Amino acid sequence: MNKKLCKSNDKMIAGVCAGIAEFLGWDITVVRAAYAFLSVFTAGFPGLLLYIILCIVMPPAYSKQE
Repeated sequence: MNKKLCKSNDKMIAGVCAGIAEFLGWDITVVRAAYAFLSVFTAGFPGLLLYIILCIVMPPAYSKQE
């Protein structure tokens, strides 16, 4: 298992949630829904700050070369 955490090309905004879902092997919709739920129902919307930080820190999507 030699996966690296990076943004995804399957993106709605920046590809952060999709990149996390691909890294963990989870469904993208589940990760996006969980992120939205946690962001809305936590005090002060720390999810938005975390998303911005991950958007800056995560490398761009790697092209799949075979």
